[in-house]
Amino acid sequence: MLRKSILILFSWLLVNSLAHAILTIEITSGSEGAQPIAIVPFQWVGKGTRPASLKNIIAADLQRSGQFSPLPNKDLISQPHQGTEVKYKTWRALNVGYLVVGKIQVMADDSYQIQFQLLDVFKGRQLAGYSIRSLNSGLRRTAHHISDIIYKTITGEEGAFNTHISYITVTKDKQNKKRYQLAIADADGYNEKIIYSSSQPLMSPSWSPDGTRLAYVSFLNGRPEIYVQNIFSAKKEKLVSFKGLNNAPRWSPDGKHLALTLSKDGNPEIYIMNINSRKLTRITRSYAIDTEPEWLPGGKGLIFTSDRGGSPQLYEVKLNRNKPIGRAQRLTFEGNYNSRASVSNDGRYIAMVHRTQGKFRIAVLERETKHFNVLTNGNLDESPSFAPNGRMIIYATEEKFRGILSVVSVDGRARQRLSFKQGDVREPVWSPYKINK
Repeated sequence: MLRKSILILFSWLLVNSLAHAILTIEITSGSEGAQPIAIVPFQWVGKGTRPASLKNIIAADLQRSGQFSPLPNKDLISQPHQGTEVKYKTWRALNVGYLVVGKIQVMADDSYQIQFQLLDVFKGRQLAGYSIRSLNSGLRRTAHHISDIIYKTITGEEGAFNTHISYITVTKDKQNKKRYQLAIADADGYNEKIIYSSSQPLMSPSWSPDGTRLAYVSFLNGRPEIYVQNIFSAKKEKLVSFKGLNNAPRWSPDGKHLALTLSKDGNPEIYIMNINSRKLTRITRSYAIDTEPEWLPGGKGLIFTSDRGGSPQLYEVKLNRNKPIGRAQRLTFEGNYNSRASVSNDGRYIAMVHRTQGKFRIAVLERETKHFNVLTNGNLDESPSFAPNGRMIIYATEEKFRGILSVVSVDGRARQRLSFKQGDVREPVWSPYKINK
């Protein structure tokens, strides 16, 4: 029953958790056939303490994508810092296709000038070269930006390293009372910022398309209500507070509407709300539970979870100006449980929670070919969310009875785990490309 899945969705809120600790990032598997790339440690030009290692950040970014296999430092045959110092013949012997060199120079105002070059080893020429100014506090973001440049130059696709994630954490304070926190961080989990903290449960964060706001569910007043909060000013507004269930808000692609689940008329149904006017349009009318709406690109439809067929499955309803066209069509037929859809920005893939052999795992359905692929192997994997380029999926899972986050490539070949040594982390959602302040 879908009611059981809703209980599972809420169950993480009851998990005992501890205080925050250091973030641990582990690459759990690489990708066969990944492109070898050598990233030479950047030359430090200046006095004082050397800043963060850009090389390590860039290498970790590229490896997590599943597209690249960075060469370990011990295997670097030399350490050039500009293209004119590179002897391509010796690098070709290592079968390395690409080489990244660069330097960091401290400036008079204590900022840094970062210069780097991306070189094609076999063709013996430069593919990209940039000079970027950065403050010390922005060096990690600069490294992610460099990773994006490298990724796009080689693959032709946008990178998603210089983006953000949002998630919910549950901690305990000194009085052993739970604190629920809405957090944002860089896409690799660093530079965490708590934007809202409450003694009551929080869930279902959703980024606005411009990346300035988050919609989420709060139990601040003892029942689920939907709030919208600006991530810069911290100003929040209660948007939805009907009797019954107010859940699963999702921003429309134009940022003017929210799809959500309401039970104000007795049964959980999908609605669309105009954020300015607060006008509601009811999308589903079913005896079953309809929940977890997700927008298709361009606002042309919604995918949602329903048990109208006897077990939780994904359905699609087409929209015209946010009004339903025809009857909802079932999308998933693999197994007896598929829920919590996430759609890639290009609409090509649908990620979901799929139950197999009694375990909940992340699967992907390619919409055109109907190819279905189970990507993960955990016991309770949930809340998938696509990176804005559609190449990676972040999701929540469990490790030793604690909630952690993991990332898997859309083909399932590359995996990464993000976890705190203590604490519980759930409900991740990947940001859009740009956050416009």
